[in-house]
Amino acid sequence: MRVVSGIQPTGNLHLGNYLGAIRQWIAMQDAMGTEDTCLFFLADLHALTQPVVAAELAANTIEMAATLLACGIDPDRSILFNQARVPAHAELAWLLGGTARIGWLNRMTQWKDKAGKNREGQSVGLFTYPVLQAADVLAYQATHVPVGDDQKQHLELARDIAAKFNTDFGVELFTQPEPFISAAAPRIMSLRDGTAKMSKSDPSDASRINLIDDDDLIAQKLRKARTDSDPLPETMKELEGRPEATNLVTIYAALAGRAPADVLVEFAGQGFGQFKPVLADMAVSVLCPIRTRLTELLGDRGAVAATLESGANRARALAAPTLLAAQQAIGLQV
Repeated sequence: MRVVSGIQPTGNLHLGNYLGAIRQWIAMQDAMGTEDTCLFFLADLHALTQPVVAAELAANTIEMAATLLACGIDPDRSILFNQARVPAHAELAWLLGGTARIGWLNRMTQWKDKAGKNREGQSVGLFTYPVLQAADVLAYQATHVPVGDDQKQHLELARDIAAKFNTDFGVELFTQPEPFISAAAPRIMSLRDGTAKMSKSDPSDASRINLIDDDDLIAQKLRKARTDSDPLPETMKELEGRPEATNLVTIYAALAGRAPADVLVEFAGQGFGQFKPVLADMAVSVLCPIRTRLTELLGDRGAVAATLESGANRARALAAPTLLAAQQAIGLQV
């Protein structure tokens, strides 16, 4: 089993990133056998599809790597690196660009959403983004790729590209990656709007809990989180139609490693004046060690960069045979 997943280095991570993705990465890392491999990368090449400030991108890459390490990614058990250090990603993406079809890319929902009405003004990179995503996973012969609802279509495209390349050149080179959808991954919503995902792009910092927030700020944000006036019910069925209440119960359950239904059994009948302080204590107990470790790691950014380079060395070795085989199939290498 070989798992590949990436995340853009776009600034501070928040609770939704941790509970919805990173903790699932850690669980996969911990479940891997001795013959299995997890590759986790910082998608700095993908970040170039939008305008960037060079110094910010460089700093964000180190800070994101430090955050992943602080959360529990172990560079001795997983391969942690950033795309730019492994040229095979970009090289293979160019080769696959001859296989992918414009019609396929035009149908990508994310392209339509991100480009909006100004498609002519968007970068070529934003349009071909899914081809680079395909290269990200096909370069390593990934067997499984963790995906959320918004990325299922891109993984299907990667599978289509792999199948067409194999057929066009009469090879059995690329593995067809399977989606890995964790039933345990919760969908964490905004603290200000229970119908919107928690997001780094939300202009209100009160809408999210950042992993760098101190204990008092975490408690303050949860205390001020939007709720309704009704007490917590006994069942999830009774919680339907109450998005903010559902979100806070979901957060508590995820932090505690429990089922939301079990949380309701414990707190049924209590109002949010009672529940929020308990939730805040739980959040602080989980996030405080992460923040402490993150602060330590950012005290030596050179060591974090060295960890990325070590991971890149391992990633380059894994990707090299596939890139060479693709070049030979096309006729670029003899």
